[in-house]
Amino acid sequence: MTIIEGIELLIYPALALTIFVFGAGIRIIRPTEQGLIERFGKYKRTGQQGFNWIIPLIDQMYKVNITEQMVDIEPQMIITKDKLNVEIDAVVYYKIKDTMKSLYNVDDHQNQLTSLARTTLRAVIGKMSLTEANENRDEINQKVELVLDKETDSYGVELLRVEIQKLEPPQDVQVAMNNVVKAEQAKIAASDFANAKEIESDGIKRAEIKEAEGRAQAVELKAKAKGEAIRLVNESIQKHFKGSAVDYKKLEMAEKALQSGSKYVIDSKSNITTVLSEVAGITPIKGK
Repeated sequence: MTIIEGIELLIYPALALTIFVFGAGIRIIRPTEQGLIERFGKYKRTGQQGFNWIIPLIDQMYKVNITEQMVDIEPQMIITKDKLNVEIDAVVYYKIKDTMKSLYNVDDHQNQLTSLARTTLRAVIGKMSLTEANENRDEINQKVELVLDKETDSYGVELLRVEIQKLEPPQDVQVAMNNVVKAEQAKIAASDFANAKEIESDGIKRAEIKEAEGRAQAVELKAKAKGEAIRLVNESIQKHFKGSAVDYKKLEMAEKALQSGSKYVIDSKSNITTVLSEVAGITPIKGK
């Protein structure tokens, strides 16, 4: 075996080993992750998105999810301030803001967060009555979020929001509460109906008053019109029938008799003017 052949025998295994070692140290970090690199168990650096290379068997990379995550808080029974049991279920949304703290300051940040959320919910709701808890879910969310955000700062966690999914009392208490609500609604409906009837009655009363006032005004106007007519007639009599009021009265009576449909039989030989004059009691004026 020549020297060249011996060198070739060493180069090929070394090249193969180099390729293997290089390939074994390749690490790809996605945009949703961060990679913490340790060397012999000691933090070395934080890997960036994309291609990263570590020394196999010497370096170790731990990937941490930095996207928004959700923790489901299992349902639990809580005693309210008025000594009633209520079952509550909630969810917590968070994201990792400090990968080193989330990895080195707490053993399992999800379990720790879940346990802390359960304890905080018991503390917050335990200071409220059942009615207050039912009516102030947003307030409960805010209080729990405030406490968790403060307590989990050392976890490297950023708390985004807390949402209560279910807050239910026992079945018998729920039935009683529903009956109270129904009674309140019936009371409101009865009050509204009474007010509507009162308004309707008041409207009818006002309409009757207006109608009566209208009739009174009509009578008054009719009386005024009749009085004015009498005044005008008297003025006409004084002007055109001065000293002959009796003759005018006879003419008026003849007019009413004719308007009432009184029938008169007139002989064909009689003069119509003479007949009318006799009906009115007036002697016709003879021509010259």
